[in-house]
Amino acid sequence: MTELSPSTPTALTRRTTLRAAGGGTLLLGLGLAGCRSAVSATEAPAGNAAAEPRRGGTLTVAINSDFTPSLLFAQSGQSLQHRLIYNTLTRYDDRLTPQPELATSWEYAKDGRSITLRLRTGVTYHDGRPFTADDVIFAVKNLQNPLRAAQLRATAAAVTGFDKRGDHELVLRLAHPVNNLFDLFEFMILTDRNSVEDAVTGKRLIGTGPFRLTGWSPGAGLSFTHNETYWQPGRPYLDAVEFRVVPQADALLSSLRTGQSQLSYSVPGRNLAVVAAQPDLAISEYTTGGGAYYLGVNTTVAPLDDKTVRQALAWGIDRERILKQVLGGYGLASATPWPKSSPAFTESGRTHYTYDPGKARELLRSAGHSRLDLPLLHINLPGDTAVAEAIQYDLRQVGVRTTLQPTDPATAQKNLISQKMPGLWTMSHGFAQVQPSTLAVSAYPFNEAKNTSKFRSAAYTKVVREAWTTPGTGARANALRQQITDTLLDESFIIDLVIRGSVQVAAERLHGVTLNKFAYLNLDDAYLAG
Repeated sequence: MTELSPSTPTALTRRTTLRAAGGGTLLLGLGLAGCRSAVSATEAPAGNAAAEPRRGGTLTVAINSDFTPSLLFAQSGQSLQHRLIYNTLTRYDDRLTPQPELATSWEYAKDGRSITLRLRTGVTYHDGRPFTADDVIFAVKNLQNPLRAAQLRATAAAVTGFDKRGDHELVLRLAHPVNNLFDLFEFMILTDRNSVEDAVTGKRLIGTGPFRLTGWSPGAGLSFTHNETYWQPGRPYLDAVEFRVVPQADALLSSLRTGQSQLSYSVPGRNLAVVAAQPDLAISEYTTGGGAYYLGVNTTVAPLDDKTVRQALAWGIDRERILKQVLGGYGLASATPWPKSSPAFTESGRTHYTYDPGKARELLRSAGHSRLDLPLLHINLPGDTAVAEAIQYDLRQVGVRTTLQPTDPATAQKNLISQKMPGLWTMSHGFAQVQPSTLAVSAYPFNEAKNTSKFRSAAYTKVVREAWTTPGTGARANALRQQITDTLLDESFIIDLVIRGSVQVAAERLHGVTLNKFAYLNLDDAYLAG
């Protein structure tokens, strides 16, 4: 069985896609019946004839929500364009082994308290300024800034010193060892330090990436043009890229079917069967489990401060139905956040909460409740609304009546960050696809120090901190990850539902598209065949 790359989608035949949409065994490529071929970053997706890269052309990407400049340094649904404008220090391969990007090599000190980075020479920003060690220092300090919304701030904050050895060698000194430093290096975009305040207001975004941002029309989209001075010789192949905001599901689907757009990650699961029948479109899945749909619970809102009530909600949701009917069969029903590729994954954790409405009602009665009325915030996009409606239906069957609160994506993300969620909310989270410690020290829903649910536990903090500073392999690391999983299941302040990576819909003539672990779109090698 071929190893699957986290940055390259598994390309599906239309026959396979239709089976998945019908609720078959297609589960993110992480637990399939049998094996199927995978593609590497340099191969054309399966079903496309091999072709020599063709230069020129404009790629149009259909997105369902607009860029939010104030969230530039936070991973969210508005992060797709990051790798077009910016580079990162490193990128992971399919085994979570770091590969060079703007850092060409590195060396950890034996005590884990420092790392020496050697940086790529000959790299310039879009305004012509050379990239140097000072830009890495700025990027780390920028994420340490509490005014920036950024999930990996705790890891950035562990860096307490910088020793420059010329313009292209840098030593980072750490307050203590951490096992997710390369998560930071793939997450951290290397912005231009001289224009960062313009960047967070959307005025100017200057990076070292393969494309330059030439325009942003709020509510309409973004325009990019080929960076003629990109450090990778002969890249990118495309002349330009357009991001077009199409929030309505039918209009987005029409733009793909008519060829107005050639790429999207925003097609709702219910529409994927329609796409599968289109001969000039291909559906591909990313197998990292880079996201997960969940139900969030504000533990300061009575009676949700009682974990028995929260556990009742966890038993009362039919994850398999959401997977099959709402998400088109793409994903993995799971009570825990971990994809099967994670060292924290266990089958017993995944199936800890299965659908048992009788048990849910019994737990609610034991807590003194026969009926609850609660708000349920959700993002007001078609796919997210469908998930919220499925949750609403299931909870009604066990006596929990919810009132839906549709909210635009930017406001929902800001509420998530600022801990201003109502009693219940449903969104999707990431960060379980990298080092497991990153989820609990960085992701807003799970952060041990300050999470959206306002859940606090000295025991949770202790085990998370120990897991973060313990080397990522070995019996002790496994035991700590299991303790984190046990806490998440028992406390149920975040109720995971379905693990789901990005599902890509693309024109058959589009080749070479990849995503990194944080769903940043990489078009270095992308081209449109004739």
